[in-house]
Amino acid sequence: MARRIPPLNPLRVFEVVARTSNLTVAAQELHVTQSAVSRQIAVIEEYLGVELFRRERQGVTLTRVGKSYAEQIVPAFEAIANATERLHKSTARSALRVRTYTTFAAKWLIPRLPDFKQAHPNIDLQITTAVPDVDFDRDLVDVAIQLGDGRWQRLQADKLFPDIFEPVCSPRYLSEHTKSIRKPEPLLRKQLLVSHYRRRDWDDWLKATRLVDAAEGAERMEFSSSVLTWQAAIDGLGMAIGQTAMLEHEFQTGQLVRPFEMPVQSSRAYWLLRPQAQRESTKVAAFRDWLLAACAAAPIEDPDDLIAVP
Repeated sequence: MARRIPPLNPLRVFEVVARTSNLTVAAQELHVTQSAVSRQIAVIEEYLGVELFRRERQGVTLTRVGKSYAEQIVPAFEAIANATERLHKSTARSALRVRTYTTFAAKWLIPRLPDFKQAHPNIDLQITTAVPDVDFDRDLVDVAIQLGDGRWQRLQADKLFPDIFEPVCSPRYLSEHTKSIRKPEPLLRKQLLVSHYRRRDWDDWLKATRLVDAAEGAERMEFSSSVLTWQAAIDGLGMAIGQTAMLEHEFQTGQLVRPFEMPVQSSRAYWLLRPQAQRESTKVAAFRDWLLAACAAAPIEDPDDLIAVP
């Protein structure tokens, strides 16, 4: 059997009038006119079929039935107000919870976080990593940074930067396995280093650059993450596929080089995701604005130099 609940707006007006015992004060608290308060009281009385207030020259007073009803309704609204206040306080005081991939956190986000902390010293961050797509109803996070095609249902999404990748290796490995750095194709017959979660990158790059035949028969060594794959390339175990946005430091320091200089862009990109129905807090807005500015300031590939994944 369905529960009978009166119309909530008139019920709220009844609660305020019962608590203040004054139509004028109630109207001020509710930000409406006194006549609007009177109309709402009439609605709740008609719904309940009883008189809740006695209209007198000095104002209104609760009837016996109205007083009994108010003794239960007023505490209920107070409980709702207290619960809402606790929710707002816990959200405002807690750390901003950011979820992303281990590789993105280690190679892109964390190196830039000192800038965020300098700009927002009062915002604490909690960084967690996971591979599956975020579910804001299940996962206790405020925002997520994920790789995808942009078709996110019931989420707010800001595009950060495209997914661009190409082969990388150490300078020593390049010199040891090629006679001419202008013709690096022999590297494709050596050991290719593969990241478990991006195992398609090599095939996509070879297909996009029409070098599938050049890599035929090459051995492949797989690692559980891109971070480990790139470290293996730095240590001379072979050539890896590198996401160029993640390897800015390695390129600058000369730990890794791009022997082919043929970057390929996939149909995916990195996105900042937030629940669509969630009211954006100050800390989420600050992190979003900082992240978008950091992405805009980061080095980007010349679009004319990019090859699209077929």
